[in-house]
Amino acid sequence: MRQYWRDFESLERWTRSEPHRAWWKNFLRDSGGTGFWHETYALRGGFEAIYDDLPQPIGMMKFAPLQPARGSIFSARQRLRREGSESSPAPAPETDLYRE
Repeated sequence: MRQYWRDFESLERWTRSEPHRAWWKNFLRDSGGTGFWHETYALRGGFEAIYDDLPQPIGMMKFAPLQPARGSIFSARQRLRREGSESSPAPAPETDLYRE
């Protein structure tokens, strides 16, 4: 599946709206064994890949270093170094998802 978005703000707004927000929050807490691979490529530069519960390396995992999306890179806006503030609250606070 491939999706194109008008701009980053539109994508961010959609990901933080219902029902996507609730689905993502629940998935991060328990994927139920379902693997997930998501890539974002920005027209004016920048890209990211998110992987969860995959049995073996695929895509960029095969050649790029892996780093957990935690702390300063918990949000896509921060990972892609986008200016401005997030358009709405995250689906769940990072502290609710990771108890480390």
